[in-house]
Amino acid sequence: MKLGFHLGYWSSGPPAGALEAIVQAEQLGFDSVWTAEGYGSDAFTPLAWWGASTSRIRLGTNIVQMAARTPTSTAMTALTLDHLSGGRFVLGLGASGPQVVEGWYGQPYPKPLARTREYVDIVRQVLAREAPVTHDGEFFQLPLDGGARLGKPLKSTVHPLRKDLPIHLAAEGPKNVALAAEICDGWLPLFFSPKTNGFYRDALAEGFARPGARHTADDFEVPASVPVIVHDDVEAAADFIKPSLALYIGGMGAKGVNFHHDVFARMGYEDVANRVQELYLQGRKAEAVAAIPTRLVEDTALIGPAAKIRDELAAWEETVVTTLLVRGDAATLRAVADALS
Repeated sequence: MKLGFHLGYWSSGPPAGALEAIVQAEQLGFDSVWTAEGYGSDAFTPLAWWGASTSRIRLGTNIVQMAARTPTSTAMTALTLDHLSGGRFVLGLGASGPQVVEGWYGQPYPKPLARTREYVDIVRQVLAREAPVTHDGEFFQLPLDGGARLGKPLKSTVHPLRKDLPIHLAAEGPKNVALAAEICDGWLPLFFSPKTNGFYRDALAEGFARPGARHTADDFEVPASVPVIVHDDVEAAADFIKPSLALYIGGMGAKGVNFHHDVFARMGYEDVANRVQELYLQGRKAEAVAAIPTRLVEDTALIGPAAKIRDELAAWEETVVTTLLVRGDAATLRAVADALS
């Protein structure tokens, strides 16, 4: 199992020590470094800026929100970064959720799977550069059907470095996971647990079995964001993670339309997830954090003394996950690398 470094998205400003940590990750032999975006920093710019100080490590987005850019715009940035990095770029895409898509980007959210299928098709056309790009779909039309009626099919002026530049899809529900297996080169899970491996293995298998699927389980990537905290005190380590879990379970989406909440419900924590969401939406955030049991954290993270982490890693190595994406500063990455070696 490979190791990757997930920078995530910024909070109130650029994270301190990010470049040092990225350089450290490359020196430690990490396979990849990933950035994200919410509704503040974007995913591409930090990856290009800090990635310029590296030479080997792969550079990925986890994730770029599709509603933020047209498919051709995303493809332009992807082929540009792939050239600048010498073929090290990985395009990770995601639909995000209705609160962000409609509230921040002003774009409609319904039918995210069908929209994703069209989006990826257009990106692949740009990267293939075999013909002028055309698409007559429900969500995207190239050329546009309307407007000045002067549009014409175009082909990228830049020749892609790699026509098969890898595209990964972030997904949490079984239908979206199957879609990732069918049309993409990797799946980016969030809040994965070895307990749910069978559920996701089945969803991936459904996608691999579809006509035209690009991969099999043997050559498909699954880089999973997994908090890893090396600490002598398990409870103290869990306390570092619980506030983030409370935010995602309780506040990242409206009640009834929170996909992160649903992940934990499927994991067997429906009562906990419901309680956390209820408290969080009432503004009782500290109580929401306190309502998360440590066992839930341990199901989705590797925490505690190094020996405990090494023992628990065996369960992860039996799952569909191919890369553990860890977070932290340079010192944390060193500690994680030592603990998992």
